[in-house]
Amino acid sequence: MSLEGRVAFISGGGRGIGRAIALGLAEDGADIAINYLRDHESAIATVADIEKLGRRARAYAGDVASYRDCEAMCGAALADFGSVDILVHNAGIASKGKSVARTDPEEIHRLFDTHAFGGWSLAHLLVPTMRESERSDVVFISSAAVSYMAANSAPYNMAKVALEALAWTLAKEERRNGIHVNVVAPGLVDTEMGRRLVKGAMGIDEISSLDSGSAFGHVCTPEEVAAVVRFAVSDKASYMTAQRFGVDGGPF
Repeated sequence: MSLEGRVAFISGGGRGIGRAIALGLAEDGADIAINYLRDHESAIATVADIEKLGRRARAYAGDVASYRDCEAMCGAALADFGSVDILVHNAGIASKGKSVARTDPEEIHRLFDTHAFGGWSLAHLLVPTMRESERSDVVFISSAAVSYMAANSAPYNMAKVALEALAWTLAKEERRNGIHVNVVAPGLVDTEMGRRLVKGAMGIDEISSLDSGSAFGHVCTPEEVAAVVRFAVSDKASYMTAQRFGVDGGPF
């Protein structure tokens, strides 16, 4: 699945699922621009690991919830790489697990701005230049939460539904321009965020203790999510757009 000559911009690309996606696309031949918010050390380490694979890489600090930050990051990436033809909006944050009646209104804005508005901002800024490439791809990282709509998760559920609405709309608008738009929707993944979620919601300190009750005997790994993204942006998926790839082990 060669991505030689292509450039990917990955939000939240310094660690967790984003890091796995960045390394995976680099292994397939793409040069990588990653966004991070606070963890500078992890972002720089990811850049170094990408460069060890023989690919170009840069890291850009910024908050995807801020349009001005997105504008600055996209402008810098285009200046550094000359083009971007793969956009993966992976940056995300969890909600606090409260009922609708107890949720702070600011949390709704914070989740929506990061997931949905951040995805819109990056697409708004990069898609016009992506039309110039023969093949371009946008992948939005959503969540199995959209399928289950669990209680005490309204901010997260609402934000991910809005993100998927953006995906389906963008797919229809840009198909004629050679841009594929797809959604990858993981369930629980063994990341820092996943570990925080199980500790907060279930009081579990070791996420690996859930392996025996998980599909295929383990909690999903970041690399398993990245593998689906790698497929979605490759020539193997040349006739696919507006698809939702679930990476959650299937229904129980």
